[in-house]
Amino acid sequence: MWFFRFLAIGLLSGILMIPLLHSPRGDGFEHLRLNAIMSLEVGWFFLVPISLVAGVWKAFSSRELFRTAPPDFVLGGITFAFGALVLHQAMAASRWLNGSPSGVGDPDGEYVMAAFAELSGVVIMIVGMVILISRAVTVIDSREADIPAPTSR
Repeated sequence: MWFFRFLAIGLLSGILMIPLLHSPRGDGFEHLRLNAIMSLEVGWFFLVPISLVAGVWKAFSSRELFRTAPPDFVLGGITFAFGALVLHQAMAASRWLNGSPSGVGDPDGEYVMAAFAELSGVVIMIVGMVILISRAVTVIDSREADIPAPTSR
């Protein structure tokens, strides 16, 4: 489960790149949305591998067996909600780019970036669901293990 934990952390930390936006080519919210999506993708390109390497280092650097608790419901819920937000914004950007937007240099290239963001949003939602399902199964298993056996007298 450490893989999904550190993958989720890497995907969520892509938000750190949004403040580093370059100035949009045009005016309006649509251009800002497209730049934010592209900044997220750049952030994922750098931060997801760094997060996974940190997870591998954490897993193999400890002398004792690497056993952590599974990721919590909070990480899974935030990851799922973030994936839904990315998917929604990427779909809106794709619809906008399908029209004839003004101020976009290469609509086809920008559309590919929006389509990649849609795919990324779906993957983020799947990672969130895997974390949530894994945690739910762990909770159910732990509750079953704590049930004392009935005694007959």
